[in-house]
Order: sequence, then structure tokens, then C-alpha cells
Amino acid sequence: MTLIDVQQAQKQFAKLIELAMSGEEVIIEKDNHPIVKLTAVKRSKKQRKFGSAKGMIQIADDFDEPLEDFSEYM
Repeated sequence: MTLIDVQQAQKQFAKLIELAMSGEEVIIEKDNHPIVKLTAVKRSKKQRKFGSAKGMIQIADDFDEPLEDFSEYM
């Protein structure tokens, strides 16, 4: 964990971003009180692949047919 004053953080912002991207947690302080925590955004482990369930889902041939329970309402 890196602690740095807000004035110094303004001068070294690019370096602090690199530290955060490498996994380091950067705390920016003002008057010896922490005000900002700079951390890298975690990416999702794997991207969704469209069409990955193709062939796994089947719809019955009579899917669109009226249900027998509702025949008296039609």
C-alpha cells in the first residue's frame, strides 16, 4: 500500500496509475487523512460468447398451440 499527499499525487499521477494497474493500492491523503483510494478495475474472467448454447435448447413443435385449460375462454 502506498500513501501519498494530494499535492505530490498531482505531480506523479501517471506513476500512481501504473502502480495501481500493477496491483498496488494507492491511498491519497490530505492533511494526513485518507481521501481517495486508487485501485485497478478487475476485469471479468471470460467474455461472453454469443451462440455458445446453440443446439442445447429445444422448443416443442406445439409451443404456439392454445392450451387446453383455456379452451373455454376462446
